[in-house]
Amino acid sequence: MLNNKQPSKNTSKERKALISKLLREIGKTVYDSLDQSRYPELLFPSRSVRNIVYSDEFKQYVLGELSVRRSANNIKHIRPFTQLVWLAHFVNTLVREGKTSTLRDVYYSAQAYNMEFRDQPESDSIISDLETLLSRDRGYFNVYPEERSAILGDLTIEYTVPGYEGRQLNLNSHPDGYLIGPSLSTAKFVDTSAEMVLAVEKGGIFTRFVEEKIHQRYNAILIDTAGQPPRSTRYMLKRLSTELNLPVYIMTDGDVYGEHIAMVIISGSAGSAHLRELTVPTGKWIGVWATDILKYKLPTDPMTEYDIKRATELKRDPRYVGGIWQRELNLYLKHKKKSELEAFSKYGLTEITDKYLPDKLEMVKSM
Repeated sequence: MLNNKQPSKNTSKERKALISKLLREIGKTVYDSLDQSRYPELLFPSRSVRNIVYSDEFKQYVLGELSVRRSANNIKHIRPFTQLVWLAHFVNTLVREGKTSTLRDVYYSAQAYNMEFRDQPESDSIISDLETLLSRDRGYFNVYPEERSAILGDLTIEYTVPGYEGRQLNLNSHPDGYLIGPSLSTAKFVDTSAEMVLAVEKGGIFTRFVEEKIHQRYNAILIDTAGQPPRSTRYMLKRLSTELNLPVYIMTDGDVYGEHIAMVIISGSAGSAHLRELTVPTGKWIGVWATDILKYKLPTDPMTEYDIKRATELKRDPRYVGGIWQRELNLYLKHKKKSELEAFSKYGLTEITDKYLPDKLEMVKSM
C-alpha cells in the first residue's frame, strides 16, 4: 500500500508548463527591451564563491544576496549574455518538442547555430546560469548528464512523459534494476510496500544486495548511486523521502570521498547552492565509517596526500561540524587508512549482507 505523505503529482506536465512560462518570460524581457530601443539585460543571483553561504535553516549551502547582471550594453557581457539567450531558446525547443539533451549534446548543438563555447566547462557554466535565472534544476528544461544510477524494489510507477502516459511499471520486475533517468524520476508513485530506501555507492554491492534479496529481506527500495549520484537520482531520493515518507540510509566506501557522497545526498553541494530540490535532510549515513574499519578489522589502503588534504578541507566545512561527520574525519586523519565496501568479502561474500548491514540497521534505530 502506498504510504504517501504527500500525493504524487503529474510532475512531467506540471514541470513542462512551469518551465515554458519561465522561458517565455525571459524571451519577453529581451524582446521588450529591443522593442523599446534599450539594451536587454538579465539579472540573477551570483554563483561566485563569496555568495555561497551555509544556511542553518535549510541545512545546506544556498546563494546569498549578491546578483549578476548580464547586459548587451557591456562588451564583457556580450558573450555570456548571447550564450545564455541562445541556451534559453535551445531548451525551449527541447521542452516544446518533448526532447531531451545531455550536457555534451548541448555543447555540440551550439555549433550548429554558430554559437561558440570554448569547451565543455564553459557550456556547463552557462547551463548553471540558466538554472539560477529560472530557479530550477536543469532537469526541468530537459538537460541531463549521462545517467548511470539504478533502482530496484517494490515500487509501482506510472510514466507521465509524452508517448508513455499512463503506462505502469513495478521496479521489482528486472534483476538488474532500472536506470534512473528523467522519465523514471518524474513518474507518479502509484503503489509500494517498501519501508525504507537503501542507497549504495557501488554497482557491485548493489548487485550483491539484489542477489541476497536485501530488498525483500528488509522490504527496501535499493538504489545504486554509481559514485556521486547524478541529479536525477538525488531528485528521486528526495521524492522517496518526502512523498512516501521513507527513511533513506546511505552506504559508501570507507573514505573521505564516501563520506562526502553521503553529505551531498543529505545536504547538497556548493555547486548546487542555487537549487533546493536535491537534498534529503532526514537521510542517514550508516557506513562505512572509519570506526567500522577498526571495528570489523577491514583490509585497508593508506590515505594519499590528496585524501588527507581533502579530509582537512572537509573539517572546515560547516556541514561537517560535530556528530559522526567530524568524528569520522578525525579518525581518518589519525589512522590515515581507508577501505572499501568490498573489503568485507575478506570474511566471505555475504559478510556485508549477513553481518554488517543488520548491525548497521539495528544501530540506526538509536541515531
